Amino acid sequence: MSETEQSFGITLEQVSDYEFRVRFDDTPIPDLITDEGSPLGRDAGPNPSRMLATAVANCLAASLLFALRKYKNAPGTLGAKARLTLNRNEHGRLRITHIGVDLQLADKAEMLEHLDRVLAQFEDFCIVTQSVRQGIKVDVSLHDGEGKALSIPGEA
Repeated sequence: MSETEQSFGITLEQVSDYEFRVRFDDTPIPDLITDEGSPLGRDAGPNPSRMLATAVANCLAASLLFALRKYKNAPGTLGAKARLTLNRNEHGRLRITHIGVDLQLADKAEMLEHLDRVLAQFEDFCIVTQSVRQGIKVDVSLHDGEGKALSIPGEA
């Protein structure tokens, strides 16, 4: 790993059916329950698509707050709403095709210093949104109950 590279891990454990417990490794963050919606799951927690919408919206709101404070603003409470769109691809599989995020400032625009600069740069601070926009390489490996590596077609 290079000096600038960082990494972290999570551990996922099946609770029942499509419900999983997520542990945020090496942190004091409480566990999170995720689940699929019905009819597959029981809606015991957010599903991965909802988590992605949450991650994008939260990162944008935090980046906006960071940029506002960088220019010595003390903004009121920020809000965000996200709408994620799913569509079927040519193989009939659901895929995320769009995430729309609406950020809400508590303050009037003219009350904020250097708002033009803030708006020009805040999205660039958002790790999640900019990564999703570019695409992220994902490598997948699979092991059986004895630790034996299983071959996944199409994976190198």
